[in-house]
Amino acid sequence: MIPKIHIALSRAKGMTEGTLEFSFDADPAWLDIPFVGFSSPVAAQLRYEIAEDDSVEVFGSVAFTIAGSCSRCLSPAEERIVQEVRAVFVEGEADEGAGEFPYANGSVDLSEWMRECVIFALPPVLHCASCKRQDI
Repeated sequence: MIPKIHIALSRAKGMTEGTLEFSFDADPAWLDIPFVGFSSPVAAQLRYEIAEDDSVEVFGSVAFTIAGSCSRCLSPAEERIVQEVRAVFVEGEADEGAGEFPYANGSVDLSEWMRECVIFALPPVLHCASCKRQDI
């Protein structure tokens, strides 16, 4: 389950920064590589900081494994993906061109951002070890 960051609750506890560690099963529809699937849950290790204007900066990493058939030779293949991630969440209107995400009702829902992080971390193809060596 992907957690939410509750701004008012965090401020009430005197916490303007924290850590989040969680995992979730990625939607198979996020993958656009034929004969490949997620072979592990997505593991997220994040830190967050709440600024005085209630904007929230979230940063850290996501990691997961994909497995299936090599896109070149169809042999079994697997790849571990670790991606550094960063975003700023602002209440109300957000400047998406500047990498901002909106939040409402005093809580930051990380679900849509996590989906984007996984999709952008995915490679266009999956190669087995033998085909990777041929690319060098």
